[in-house]
Amino acid sequence: MGVLVFVENVEDELAAQALTFARGIGDGAVAPVTISGDYAPAAWGQTLADIATERSLDAVVAAGTERGNEVLAHAAAILDQPFSANTTAFTPGSPPTVTRVRWGGSLLEEAVLHASTPLMTVAPHAVVPDGNPVAAETVAPSHHALAVAPTKRVGATSTDVSLQDAPVVVSGGRGVGSAEGFAIIEELAGLLGGAVGCSRAVTSAGWRPHTDQVGQTGTKVAPDLYIACGISGATQHMAGCKGAKKLLAINADGEASIFAHADYGVIGDLHEILPAIAAEIRKPRGA
Repeated sequence: MGVLVFVENVEDELAAQALTFARGIGDGAVAPVTISGDYAPAAWGQTLADIATERSLDAVVAAGTERGNEVLAHAAAILDQPFSANTTAFTPGSPPTVTRVRWGGSLLEEAVLHASTPLMTVAPHAVVPDGNPVAAETVAPSHHALAVAPTKRVGATSTDVSLQDAPVVVSGGRGVGSAEGFAIIEELAGLLGGAVGCSRAVTSAGWRPHTDQVGQTGTKVAPDLYIACGISGATQHMAGCKGAKKLLAINADGEASIFAHADYGVIGDLHEILPAIAAEIRKPRGA
């Protein structure tokens, strides 16, 4: 089975996971491609559909990121094929079956995929990379990519550390209280060499940009330590941080559902607890 793999960034671990998944679902023959130019989901989907058709490839795979899911959804519509998002396993057959993550990671669904050309995104951190280097052919998008043009670019504003790659993520929720309240979140993240994250409620309130959001509709992270401050623990948010090796929850509400997921919990006012933690970290540094 020849598999077309859409690669967003060859240096991204999620690309390595998607390639490992693709090698495992057939005879190991994969065709990784990355698309040049400004992001244009419909045009990129058309490009993948064209390549899959021209090269007679049997399946199309991408990482389960925002772009991966959006581009493959367009490709599936163009090819008139079903699309399996957040897939964790694929079993060949007539028809094949897939296992995929549903409800923000709270359950796994096994489904039959009635497709002549299966299109799948791989659930983040569901596959261990096989260690092979990631390389991809760069292709130009279809000509109608010009139909979409960026008017503004908003980069991550929290720290110099990427949210997706940070060893420590300090996230704030509605309990932080305001945009200004994130100063103590930023301070702690800086001391720990980490990145700042937030919940959807925070981005909806306009306190932080969407690039900082952790969750089902935001970035999915897998740090060594995830510190959730003033976050209730909604299913959608937990879907974004379930890959964390350890989770520390700080919340004034002792009944908050996040404590059921936490390895460590502190019940109290984050505006008092975070400065105290920061002060203890500074002591050995003489700061």
